[in-house]
Amino acid sequence: MPAFPLLAVDIGNTSTVIGLADEQLNLTNTWRIRTNREHLPDDLAMRLHGLLALTGAPTPRAAVLSSVAPPLGENYVLALRRHFAVEAFEVRATNLPDVSVELDVPDAVGADRLCNLFGAEKYLGHHEYAVVVDFGTSTNFDVIGRGRRFLGGVLATGAQVSADALFSRAAKLPRITLQAPGTAIGKNTTHALQSGLVFGYAEMVDGLLRRIRAELPGPAVAIATGGFSRTIEGICREIDHYDETLTLRGLVELWASR
Repeated sequence: MPAFPLLAVDIGNTSTVIGLADEQLNLTNTWRIRTNREHLPDDLAMRLHGLLALTGAPTPRAAVLSSVAPPLGENYVLALRRHFAVEAFEVRATNLPDVSVELDVPDAVGADRLCNLFGAEKYLGHHEYAVVVDFGTSTNFDVIGRGRRFLGGVLATGAQVSADALFSRAAKLPRITLQAPGTAIGKNTTHALQSGLVFGYAEMVDGLLRRIRAELPGPAVAIATGGFSRTIEGICREIDHYDETLTLRGLVELWASR
């Protein structure tokens, strides 16, 4: 059976990113939908059929997926098996023999972080190390060494989660759009909140990247991905590249490397 088009599914806690890749491993279609843990296999099959029909995309012949939101991963596998006759490859630390996970408990690493390892390889260049800053429900700093080594990282609260917690504890504060204001010094409540939540978060990211780089024996390139990366692009001084599709592309390249 042909292996392409390849369906790549990255299931996060808040959103699920889906893509189709061609024989050259290029993403030809991408979609972002809300993650709903209540969806059953038939629900998911209907959504996939709808997305494909919406853009006239071809039916996938193979699939690879990563999930940090059980049991959705298993339900996607069932949906693909029942309705597309495709047996999906699920990413785990235990089924990637060429990856070295240098953690106390290697099996504990999230599948999305292993995808980031593959997605970051093209940015290594002359560097021995890379740090992927993945802005999602949590913000993950994935520290990667040449030779597909996952060295560890940092887990921080996501920007939107921080904002939601602030608004829930302070009833009089208005809910705002997370975007950078024109100046750090706010002249009204909205601008003051945006300064603290956006500029303050960017400073946290820069500070952690400096600490990580100081602990590594060689220079490291830093790449940002995830939805909030668009907001802090140009604000963080320690990030070298921005790549919104890094995790999904890494998922495709991981599948091809088996």
